[in-house]
Amino acid sequence: MKPDIPRSTQAADAGKNEASAVRTFLLSRGNSAGADRAFHILMVICGLSIFGIVLLILSELILRSSLAWHSFGFKFFFQTPARDPYTGQPDFWDPVNGHFSALPFVYGTLVSSFLSLLIAVPLAIGLAIFLTEMCPRFLRGPLAFITELLAAIPSIIYGLWAVFVLVPILREYVNPMLVKYMGWTGLFADDNPTGLGYTAAAVILAIMILPIISSLTREVMTSVPHSQREAVLALGATRWEMIRTGVLRNARIGIVGAVILGLGRALGETMAVTMVIGNTAQITKSLLSNGNTMSSVIANEFAEASGDLHRSALIEIGLALFVVTIVVNALARLLVWAVTRGAPARAH
Repeated sequence: MKPDIPRSTQAADAGKNEASAVRTFLLSRGNSAGADRAFHILMVICGLSIFGIVLLILSELILRSSLAWHSFGFKFFFQTPARDPYTGQPDFWDPVNGHFSALPFVYGTLVSSFLSLLIAVPLAIGLAIFLTEMCPRFLRGPLAFITELLAAIPSIIYGLWAVFVLVPILREYVNPMLVKYMGWTGLFADDNPTGLGYTAAAVILAIMILPIISSLTREVMTSVPHSQREAVLALGATRWEMIRTGVLRNARIGIVGAVILGLGRALGETMAVTMVIGNTAQITKSLLSNGNTMSSVIANEFAEASGDLHRSALIEIGLALFVVTIVVNALARLLVWAVTRGAPARAH
C-alpha cells in the first residue's frame, strides 16, 4: 500500500505543477519587450501630437499675418486713426483705403465678455451652492443634467434663439427700462432701436458660460472635505455661515479658475455673438449700441477679404485671440487644479 500523502503536500505539488504550466505558456509566447517598447513610443507620439498641432496652428497664424505685422506692428491693437472727413467718426476699419485698427474689436470683446461674467457668475455660483448644499437628492441629478445640457447646445442655436426671442424682449421691454432708470449714467443711451448690441451679446454669452462656471464650481465645492463643514457647524454656525466660511473660503481659488475658464469661452465665442452684436466697427460708451468682437469680425469678413493686407489683418486678430485664449484657459486650469489637488486638504 502507498503511504498517505498529506493534503498540504499535495496542494503544494499541484501549485508547483500549475505554476510550471503557466511559466511554460508565458515562455512559449516569446519576449514581449519589443512590443512594449513600440506601444510606449506610440503613446508618446500621441501625447506629443497635441503640442505639434498647437505649434502648427501658431506658426501658420504667424506666417499668414506677417504682412500686417510689418505694416502696423503692435500699434495695430490700440492705435486710433484719423477721423473721417465726411462723418467725423474715427475710421478704424477701412479695407478700401487700407486703414486697419483692431481697437474697436478688442473693446467689443472685453465689454461683451466682462458684462456676461457680471450676469453669469452670481447665477452660476448660486446654482452650484444650491446643488451642492441645499438641493433635495431626488432633484439634484435632473437639475445638474439640465444645467450641463446647456453646454452641449450648438452656438448657432443660441444665436437663432437670441435673434427671434431675446432681441425682441430686449427691444420692447428691457432696453426702454434701462434707458429710463439708468440713462443718466451714459451707459444706457437710447441710440439703438434694433435691440442688437453689447447687451444682447452679453446676455447670450452669459447663458452659454453659465453651465461651465456652475459645473466647475460644483466640482470644486464637492472636493472640500466634509470635516470642514462639520467643524464649522460644531462651532455653532448657521448653514449660510458654514457655506461662506467652510466651503466658499476653501474653494475660492477654484471658483476664480472656473470664472476665468468661462471668460475664455466668452472671449472666443463667434456665431451667437455675430448674430446679435450688430457688427459695427465703432467704440461707444453706451452698452445698448452696436459693436463688434475679434471673433465676429473674422467670421464676417474673412471670406470676402478685399486684399492681402485685409486678410493678413484678420489673421493677426485671430493670432491675438488664439494666444489670449490659451493663456486664459491655462491659468484657469491651474487655479482649479490648485484647489482640487491641494487646497481642500488644508484647513483655514
